Amino acid sequence: MPKCDYPKCSGTGTIVSRLSPEGFLVGTGNKAYSFREAYKRFTYCEDHHDELMKSVWNRVRTSDEKGDDHVAPTAI
Repeated sequence: MPKCDYPKCSGTGTIVSRLSPEGFLVGTGNKAYSFREAYKRFTYCEDHHDELMKSVWNRVRTSDEKGDDHVAPTAI
């Protein structure tokens, strides 16, 4: 089983996600024809995946910090 990609976590990664450990989508840099090809994949343990999802949805629901250049996961 793969290791969790969250920093300093030694747990087993069981959930594949397109969210980076910082909670953003990260492009592959390759010419892509689909969402699957366009963004890097990460693997997380259940606890860290839940934590990332909560932080993303909290960020999407608040009106502040929308001026950055990161693509919101809900934009795709």
